Amino acid sequence: MHQRASFGGDRRLLKHADFQRVYKQGRRHFATHVTVFYLLRPSAEQPRVGFAVGRVLGGAVERNRIKRRLREAVRLHFPAQLTADLVIHPRKSVLTAEFSTLTTELERAFATVRTALARAGGESKDAAKA
Repeated sequence: MHQRASFGGDRRLLKHADFQRVYKQGRRHFATHVTVFYLLRPSAEQPRVGFAVGRVLGGAVERNRIKRRLREAVRLHFPAQLTADLVIHPRKSVLTAEFSTLTTELERAFATVRTALARAGGESKDAAKA
């Protein structure tokens, strides 16, 4: 029996204060089906992801389905080398989007975040040397 790759609690943002810190101090990347908020955590061992699925997106059944789809897409393409906190805000279109489209969009978003954080990390190191 092979082991299933899980998306455990140590890889998830769960506290309100953590979400607020990402919103206030972080940056954001807009995509078709989601908005990804991100904040660099230099001392982090691994990235953490949180999902913000509000009531405006539908009833409990729809919101839970959105969260299940996003969790699976993130689990499949989670950037383990990224040292950041991410908050993913879905749009209602996540319900009707093809799963392959959703995963491709998240892969692109993660690549954009990785590039932006590398650029920001490089700038802060250069500024510290000056």
